[in-house]
Amino acid sequence: METVLSLPLKIHNREICNRVVFHPMEGCDGTFDGGIDELTRRRYLRFAKSGVGIIWFEATAVTNEGRANPRQLFLNENTKDSFRALVKEIKAVSLAENGFEPVIIVQLTHSGRFSKPNGTPEPIVAYRNSHWEIGKENQPYIVATDDYLSTIPDKYYNAAVLAKEVGFDGIDVKCCHGYLFNELLSATEREGVYGGSLRNRTRLYFDCIDAVKKAVGEDVFVTTRLNACDCFPYPFGFGVDENNNIDLSETKLIIKELYEKGIRLINLTLGNPYLIPHINRPCMNAPEDGEAGLKRIYDVTKELNEAFPEISFIASGLTYPADSAMEYAERIINDGVADFAGFGRLTFAYPSFYKDYLEKGTLDKNKVCLKCSKCSLLMRAGTVAGCPIRDSEVYMPYYQKYVLGK
Repeated sequence: METVLSLPLKIHNREICNRVVFHPMEGCDGTFDGGIDELTRRRYLRFAKSGVGIIWFEATAVTNEGRANPRQLFLNENTKDSFRALVKEIKAVSLAENGFEPVIIVQLTHSGRFSKPNGTPEPIVAYRNSHWEIGKENQPYIVATDDYLSTIPDKYYNAAVLAKEVGFDGIDVKCCHGYLFNELLSATEREGVYGGSLRNRTRLYFDCIDAVKKAVGEDVFVTTRLNACDCFPYPFGFGVDENNNIDLSETKLIIKELYEKGIRLINLTLGNPYLIPHINRPCMNAPEDGEAGLKRIYDVTKELNEAFPEISFIASGLTYPADSAMEYAERIINDGVADFAGFGRLTFAYPSFYKDYLEKGTLDKNKVCLKCSKCSLLMRAGTVAGCPIRDSEVYMPYYQKYVLGK
């Protein structure tokens, strides 16, 4: 079937075969030293058969203390061979199934406030934030010192060297959803070289982008998943004004500098999945109607896409329209909202949706994501994440044991 979603687009030195992106979705199912495990491999080989242009590999830690859970992926000398094997297998399976290799981007991260490397919270924060810490005031917060933060670019450099070695096509320096670099964007009251002015608040983020670019040269492109705004009340988050309206003025200054650093692909998102998950993934039983959340993402993404026509943007929130998700994805591209359509929860529930759409012109209503957030409940319960409804044979036993306590 002919569709705007199947049009190719060149980013840097990579030809991306279509406009569909699988977002970075953590499975929390790696080995305890951060390598690829059985469920990780199963998930990505299902993704490989999907026929999408970009598989955005999930959040992968650059340091052990910055892991969000004990089974978060962690690219290091001990685990690199497991990554290499999986990347090679993803490309081989896609080539056999679809006739092309997808572009595979790895998301490098430091979890900061949400670090939990041993299964209990060990938050490393940019600053103490009373809004974010409601009900969690007694956690063992460590405010990262300037000396500690200054060591992180080397960790990104080392991880980027390995990412290139194992075969990733792109590297995402993650700056979203309240993790360390994103939290620093709102650190207006922090003292020292990483707080206060926008230049200081972006210092670590840009230093790590520079380190990654130095590590990989021109062979691997650098990108970022960026929070356009946090949607927290002022002054507790980035990207809002004193009246709590979205204010993209600083976001645009950041994107301008990203462009000057050679970034040509940005994966946009909003909000914080820990505290206000409905902002970046509209869902059922939320404080607002899902259509309102979808419109917010649409409006923010379009404004930034129009302001930076030479950058390609990936939109988020597209799982919400359910069986009409592909028509909505076509609309955002035709309307000039974004250049790529990014899908998250739908990839857990229905990884073959894009291929089905091309072949049948529609999605199967009995396979689409129900927006029930059970995948997130699995993660919050400290176990592996997946869809216990649509992939019930594998994930329902985990849901019954860890969420329902049966």
